[in-house]
Amino acid sequence: GFLPCQGHVVRNWKVRWFVLLQDKLLYYKIEGGKKEPSPKGRILLDGCTITCPCLEYENRPLLIKLKTKTNTDYFLECCSREERDSWALDITGAIHAGHPVQVQELHRMKNSFKLLENISLHNIVERMYDSSTGIKLTRNLDQGNRYKETFTGSALVDWLISNSFAVSRFEAVTLASMLMDENFIRPVGVRSTEATRSSDPSEKFLDDSTALYMFAESSKKNTSSKEEVHFNISELSGTIVKQGFLVKQGHKRKNWKVRKFVLRADPAFLHYYDPTKEDNKPVGGFSLRGCLVSALEDNGVPAGVKGNVQGNLFKIITKNDIHYYIQASSKAERVQWIEAIKPLT
Repeated sequence: GFLPCQGHVVRNWKVRWFVLLQDKLLYYKIEGGKKEPSPKGRILLDGCTITCPCLEYENRPLLIKLKTKTNTDYFLECCSREERDSWALDITGAIHAGHPVQVQELHRMKNSFKLLENISLHNIVERMYDSSTGIKLTRNLDQGNRYKETFTGSALVDWLISNSFAVSRFEAVTLASMLMDENFIRPVGVRSTEATRSSDPSEKFLDDSTALYMFAESSKKNTSSKEEVHFNISELSGTIVKQGFLVKQGHKRKNWKVRKFVLRADPAFLHYYDPTKEDNKPVGGFSLRGCLVSALEDNGVPAGVKGNVQGNLFKIITKNDIHYYIQASSKAERVQWIEAIKPLT
């Protein structure tokens, strides 16, 4: 699948098509809407170590870090927590292919705690912000540094249990770790920051009265005026139904670029983002009301499509008669996107 990754020489971000094999991870360039036949590079998994979640980039909370045995670092970004965890599990399984006990333990850890279906992380954060019933923010001192509006790890665990988001301290720690993974909260101070480097997921968030945390900047509800210039805040407030990387044809130059698409309901909008950019603002989007969406045949190049494309195309026509041509990575993914979009039109 598509994953943005950071370059080694020029430290910019490029989207590549990744293929996981038994002992290596290959990545390919996409040119003109089609994957190049030869890989651009490869990551050898023998002796590789994986860090997930990787919190080294505040604006990119869904990273996987791979360090090869020659000490080369690779940063790969995913679209969602579920996608990140799936990639991390499969890559770790390939790294430890000769050690089935370790792979079984990974699966056990992944399935040991499930977020209740009626609880969303966004709802938890909304409740945490509540001025009367939310988590109490205090000033704290850590090794000579003063921090405003912070809370301790144990205070958050107590709050999650008292508000019935978790029934045990283990579940509350797991839930708090999810909030940190998704960049809703972040560690501050030496003790909590050091814990994030632990290889054991159960030790990344500390149920401790000396470990300090605060709301991450990206989770604050205040929105800058720059974002309001291009997109109405209400259209970005809908519930995320589906998200993923797709290849889109440009309107003017008719070139093909990988974009991160986010499908929202109530209100129904489809936005797309440039995954190589540091900010998290859409570069385009449109209302789905009155849209038509349909698959395009893979035999030949349909009218309106430029370039020698890979296939798995579908088209969205807005009520203003603007045509969007989009490629999925597979027929199954194309079907999933069309089925997700249709009820919102």
